[in-house]
Amino acid sequence: MASQPNYPTYPSQPAPGQPSYGWSVPVDQDPPPPYNQNPPLHNPQPPPSSANMYGGADYESGGLGDAAFSFSEKSVRMAFVRKVYAILMVQLAITVGFISLFVYEPNVKLYSRQHPEMWWIAFTMTFILLIVLACCNDFRRRWPLNIILLGLFTACEGFMLGAVSSLYRSEDVLIAAGICTAVCLALTVFAMQTKWDFTACGGILFVCVIVLFIFGIVAICIPGKVINLVYASLGALLFSCYLVFDTQLMLGGKHKYSISPEEYIFAALNLYLDIINIFLYILAIVGGSRN
Repeated sequence: MASQPNYPTYPSQPAPGQPSYGWSVPVDQDPPPPYNQNPPLHNPQPPPSSANMYGGADYESGGLGDAAFSFSEKSVRMAFVRKVYAILMVQLAITVGFISLFVYEPNVKLYSRQHPEMWWIAFTMTFILLIVLACCNDFRRRWPLNIILLGLFTACEGFMLGAVSSLYRSEDVLIAAGICTAVCLALTVFAMQTKWDFTACGGILFVCVIVLFIFGIVAICIPGKVINLVYASLGALLFSCYLVFDTQLMLGGKHKYSISPEEYIFAALNLYLDIINIFLYILAIVGGSRN
């Protein structure tokens, strides 16, 4: 028979009084607990912080980040409002200059009456520039192209208003300008102070514009002093509502809709058109009532 290697044997149970170096576990003892390389820390966990993943305080927590964000948004909006009103004041100054030239200069008044084609040219250019400023975002936001287009639009609109105002007496034009100024100031203060949100009424105002347009066609087909006064009164009322609507869009804040601060040209254009339409309808009321 082949010889077997002589391996040493290890007893499963050590002798009494001697240590055990084998792999066997005593039957009457439980195995030792496993060794934990990451013992739990005795320091208590800190309370959850209100900071978000970007390092600032949550918007709902009312912390320092919330206040800083609110202040930043408010400051940007106020700078936007100041810029819009500065542009609007320049537009109105140019328009008042054109109206004064056509009303108080006899040669210019006579020229505008003898060449009505100039009015149609200005009307066509005004319509084209209005479409470009209202529909082309790139042109409306690109400096200085937006200011150039708005300046051309204001000049053409001022020429048209001057030609229209030359058909009325200077006293009627002054009365209409004074009433328009008072109405616009009162409506602007009302739009800034009231809690009513007119920005949610855009669809209703648009429907009213369509109705007013159809009523204007009827007034042309059926001429008369009463129907013209009614049409002018409805137009002045509608664009007064539009002035409040556009003012609240510009202010933003708690209103449902607002205009982006980048759209200062569009906001100034809206306010300018509202004021011009209010002036034209008031001029028609004053001139029509005084024959």
